[in-house]
Amino acid sequence: MSDGERTTTADLAGDQVDEDRPLGRDTERDDDRAEEQLEPLLAGDRVENYRGRWFDLQTRFVDEPRDTVSEADSLVAELLQELARSFNDARAGLEEQWSRGDDVSTEDLRLALQRYRSFFERLLAA
Repeated sequence: MSDGERTTTADLAGDQVDEDRPLGRDTERDDDRAEEQLEPLLAGDRVENYRGRWFDLQTRFVDEPRDTVSEADSLVAELLQELARSFNDARAGLEEQWSRGDDVSTEDLRLALQRYRSFFERLLAA
C-alpha cells in the first residue's frame, strides 16, 4: 500500500468478516466480581481528538454520505492501528519484566501478570 492510500478496516481484518457474529457481547459482566480501576486504552487527549474527528465526520454525512462513510472507515482503521501500537508497547514493557532470566522474582512475575490482566480487561471493555 502506498503512502497516499488510506488504510481501511478491511485491510486490518484481512477482508474476513463473520456476518453471523453478534455485534456486541452476548454475556453480561459478572457484577459480583470486584471492579478494578483500569487505565484507559488511550490518553484523554487522543480520545478527545478521535471524538472530535468523528463528530466532524457525522456533520458532513448529509452532504457527502459516500465520502463520509469512507472517511469513517479510515478513522476506525487509524484508531485500531493506534490501539495495536499501544498494545505492542505495553506488551514489550511487560515482556521485558518477565524475560530477564533467573533473577526475576515471583513478586515481579505477579506484578507482570496483574498488568497483563489489566490490559486484557481494558481490551474487553473497549
